[in-house]
Order: sequence, then C-alpha cells, then structure tokens
Amino acid sequence: MAVINPEIRKEIEKYGIENFNACYNCGNCTAVCSLADENNSFPRNVLRNAVLGLEDELTTTIDPWLCYYCGECTSTCPREADPGELMMSVRRYLTTRYDWTGLSRKFYTSKKWEISAILLLSMLVMTLFIFFHGPLTTELTAEGGVKLNTFAPWKVIEMGDWIMAGLLSFFLLSNIGNMYYKIILKKKIRIPLKFYFTELWALIFNFATQYKFSKCEPKETSFFKNLKHGKYNYWIAHFLLMSGYVILFVVIVVFLSWFQTDSIHPWWHPQRLLGYYATIGLLVGITYFIFHRIKKDNEKSQHSHFTDWTFIILLLLTTISGILVHIFRINGMPYPTYYTYVAHLMILFPMLMIEVPFSKWSHLAYRPFAIYFNNLIIAAKDSKAGKKSSTS
Repeated sequence: MAVINPEIRKEIEKYGIENFNACYNCGNCTAVCSLADENNSFPRNVLRNAVLGLEDELTTTIDPWLCYYCGECTSTCPREADPGELMMSVRRYLTTRYDWTGLSRKFYTSKKWEISAILLLSMLVMTLFIFFHGPLTTELTAEGGVKLNTFAPWKVIEMGDWIMAGLLSFFLLSNIGNMYYKIILKKKIRIPLKFYFTELWALIFNFATQYKFSKCEPKETSFFKNLKHGKYNYWIAHFLLMSGYVILFVVIVVFLSWFQTDSIHPWWHPQRLLGYYATIGLLVGITYFIFHRIKKDNEKSQHSHFTDWTFIILLLLTTISGILVHIFRINGMPYPTYYTYVAHLMILFPMLMIEVPFSKWSHLAYRPFAIYFNNLIIAAKDSKAGKKSSTS
C-alpha cells in the first residue's frame, strides 16, 4: 500500500521548482518527450508521484536520471506546471537521498553550508602550503622555466591527490551503491548475473560520450544537417566540458609526474596537447553554459539553482588559474607561478570534494548508472517474459 507524505511537495520545492501543483496529469509531457518509452513514461509518473506525495515511489524511481532536460515538456505544458524543472529538482532531491552523509542536502538547501565548506577546504589547502611548501627559488631551468617542483614536489602533491581520489571514490561509489539498493534491491527485482556483464557497455558508452544529450534536440534526417544547423550544440558543449574535466582529472591524479614537470616541452608534445584540449574543452563548455544561463534563451536555461552557479564559477576559476600557472611557469615568472599554483589548488580541491560526490558533478556518474540499471531491469523483464512464453 502506497504511503502518502503531504510534506514531500515542500521538500521538493527546496531544490528549485517553485510550484508544480497545476499539473492535472494530462500526459502531454510524456507524449512530446523523445526519451520516454513504454518502460519509462516520464515526466508524467514523476509529476504524479510528486503531486500525490508518494515519497517511496519518488525515492526509488529511475526516471529523473533518464531525462536530459531538453525543456520540450515545459514549453508544451498546457498548465505551465514546468515538468522539466521538476525533473531537475527531483534529481537534486534524489542525490540527497542517495547520500548517506547528509551533506548533499546541506549543500543543496543552504548557501551558507556550501560557501562555508568551500572556504574551509580552501583554508586547509593554504595552511598546508604555508607550513609544508618547498623553497621559493628564483633559479630557472635550462629552458628558462620555473622550478615548480622545488616549491611543490610532485610526489607530495600526488600523495594528496591519491588521498583526495580515495575519498571521492568512497563517497561517490557508496552513494551509487545506495542508488542501486533503492532502484533494484528495495523493489526486489531479480537480475540474472550475466546481465551485469552484457549490459556493462551501456554504462561505459554513456559515461564516455554523454550521447543521450544529443537525443534531446530536434533532428533532421542527416547527422551533418543537424550539425550544420546547430542541433547538437548542447551535446557538444557538454561533451567538451566533461571530456576536458575527465582528462585533467586523470592526468593530475594518475600521471602527475608526467604532467607536472619542470621541463618545457614543445607545443606538439602529448603532454601539452592533452592540456590544451582539456583547457579549450572546459572554456568552450563553461562559456556556452554561462552565456545561455544569463541570456535564458531556452527552457533548460530559464532556471538556475545557486549550486549550478557555484559549480560553474568554481570550474571557471579553476580553469583560469590553471592557464595562468602554465603561462607564468613557461615564461620564467617564479613568484606569480607559486602564488597562482596555491590559489589554483585552493579552488580545485573544494570544487572536487564538494561537487563530485555531493552536488552537481555527481550527476555525471548517476546518469550512466541509471541507464545501466534501467537496461538491467528491462533485460531481466524480457528474459522472464521469454521464459514464460517458451513454457506456455
């Protein structure tokens, strides 16, 4: 028997949506959605559960993660219930329900909590540098570059990177485990073991390409016509942003000894090419999203939660400070290099520790896992139906 929680509306409204009670469940939002199908009839089901206060159905649903927010449902809603923004708000809400620490809820519902956490982690980085940094030498390398590793030895920074990566992995993976429990185990859905392997490609493919974003824009018959008319701009911008971030994260955490070097390589060296691609990807993606959020020229840019702006500002400052470190280092400017490097890590560390497991950037993991879990459920359902038909 479904349990109704009349307070669930107020709870969801804390995550961005202002009012969705106008919905009378006409189903228009699902009819126009290019991603909804017979297995997942969103946004209608999510709207219905939210309006009725069916908390358990909301916390165990997979549908909000399968929505990539094209805004078509909102623009065609006859009651202006804003189903697209509701799906976004429910994603934030679900993030807090997966997070066993309770920090996600604090960050999403309190500006003071998020800003205080950012400042606290920034001060931690600065304090560590004040007491443990190496010599601030003005002696340059043979190529005329700054000896950054004298001030901040890569082995020490790498140790910090691994500790940070371990914490991020622990929090994010444990939250994904909680997501799995709510979506599959709590519903007592039996998944044959083989499907965990056969459907794994969906997780890898969707994480690597974010391809579902491309399905949220009106299409013509030809891929190149779509590309020519800017139909894939949102997907491309998101892919550049995501791939640039992932490349820099992997290089910094796994290959720091190769990336943070005192040697100045030629521009065509793989180290610099990867860095340039990641930087350009981040700048293009950040510029695209800031421009549209300010201009508010489409449905998905109409509403901006304060955590959206916190994330994109931190990412922009991280990118700019990283560019300055590179410029100062290769041009032999010791003190600007050292101070900017510290500022860079003071921005980067809190951004990763807050955004990856507890806020906006966690969606990068939840969405591919949602598609994976959804494929598991469908495969198990089809397998069960096939067995019944073969025995009948």
